[in-house]
Formats: sequence, C-alpha cells, structure tokens
Amino acid sequence: MRLSLAILGVVTVAACAPPVPDSASGVDLIGGSSYEQQREAELAGAATATGGTELVATAEDAGPQVSTNHSGISDEQDFQAVAARESIQSDAERLEAQRQLYQVIEPTAVPGRTSTGPNIVEYALTSGNQVGQKVYRRTNLLGSSQTARNCAKYPSADLAQEAFLKAGGPDRDRMSLDPDGDGFACGWDPRPFRKVVN
Repeated sequence: MRLSLAILGVVTVAACAPPVPDSASGVDLIGGSSYEQQREAELAGAATATGGTELVATAEDAGPQVSTNHSGISDEQDFQAVAARESIQSDAERLEAQRQLYQVIEPTAVPGRTSTGPNIVEYALTSGNQVGQKVYRRTNLLGSSQTARNCAKYPSADLAQEAFLKAGGPDRDRMSLDPDGDGFACGWDPRPFRKVVN
C-alpha cells in the first residue's frame, strides 16, 4: 500500500510539473525554419511597399535572395546586371577603343646634376675630423653673438655649410660661420653622411 501511495505521489508531482519546451519545434533541419520563412515573407511585403530591399524566392525555394536597387552604386559585380547590358561585341569594341588610347613612352636618360656649387656630401666623406675638433686657424674677432646672427640667415645647416664652402671654407671663414675651426659651419654635422657609407 505504501508503494502504491509513493508511485501515486510521483505521478501526481510529474503531472504538475511544467512541460519541457522543445527547442527544435518549428524547425525543418533540411529546408530551414517555417518561422523564418514566414518572417521573411512578411518582411518582403513590407519592404516592397516602402521601395527598399526586395526579397525574391527562387524556384527551388532555397530561401530568399536579396537584390538591391540603389541609384549611384555600381553593379559591376552583379553578373546578371552586367550580362543584361553588355555583350561579347560590346566588350570587343571597348577593348579596341582602349587599344587605340594605349601609348608606349620610351624611357630617357636620367638628367645629371646641375648644381655648380660645392657638394656637402662629398665634403663630409672626404673630411676626417670630428665635430668640434679644431683643424683650421680662426681669428674670431666678432664673437659668438655675431656668428649666431650670421648662421640665423640660413634656413638650414646644410645651406650654411654650402655657403661656407663656396666662400673659401674650410680654409678661410670670411662670414664667421665656423668659429671653432673644425670646418663645419653653424653646427653642421657630417656624421649622418658618413654613417650611410659605413
């Protein structure tokens, strides 16, 4: 009797428990969800009414295909759109038109240097002293403030070095650009040029 009451209690509790939802209900594992198909059909009707994206069902009912129709966007990647307006003949005509425009430009010799001034790269490679190492005799009567003013006239140290070499440097410093006598005007540094060669 006790066993009968226990079985009856278990059956009663089982009957009161909520049913377990079937997560696969409404899903056709081969053709897709019937809910999804219904939703796509509803969206297709709403989208067509608003003039947006149009959903078209294929003959095999493999699902909707989206075809966009936006003005100003190229459809060159759409085979059907291109095939509708182009043909083998039109491709041949376009190719021939492009061949008519094709030009062959013969290569020419690279122009040589036109600079007649001193070459600071060559000077950097041929001078062996370090920056600040006195090699040339200087009599700096004007002082360092005058050197700073003279160097300020040049937008870069490279241009100052070119002007210095053109005016008789490194042996002479007529413009007071190299007061320490190292042969390098206005703080110009030959080391970057030397590093490229080494």
